Amino acid sequence: MKKLVCLFILFFPFSVFSQVNNIVGSWKTIDDKTGEEKSIVRIYKDPDGKYYGKVEKLFKNLDRKCENCKGDLKDKPILGMIILTEMKEKGDKLDGGYILDPENGEKYNATITYDKASGRLKLRGSLDKMGLLGRNQFWVKE
Repeated sequence: MKKLVCLFILFFPFSVFSQVNNIVGSWKTIDDKTGEEKSIVRIYKDPDGKYYGKVEKLFKNLDRKCENCKGDLKDKPILGMIILTEMKEKGDKLDGGYILDPENGEKYNATITYDKASGRLKLRGSLDKMGLLGRNQFWVKE
């Protein structure tokens, strides 16, 4: 029994790490209403230990600007914009950060999980920190 517990303790952290590690990379964003491919977002870990996501490619309107954004992002190009900010590892997911929706300029609480079975990311944007009032999008590995 002790051997089984030791094996579990040894391998459990690696399985958690691999799930979060699968989130890092380039992802094709899919509109949850139309099913249309919108962009490529690269998720990366910053030296500050947090995760961020940057728009690397747009499939339409390549010179589009974030007209509805507030502050420093107002009227800035969406291409190259960091839309995922301050995500932190929490078990096998990224949580505690925000996602910007360039369509409406609003920032939402974000949670990202990797679905091992489908190989897709599930991104939940919500109005509340618990994730009750929001919607999901599924992103596909690029």
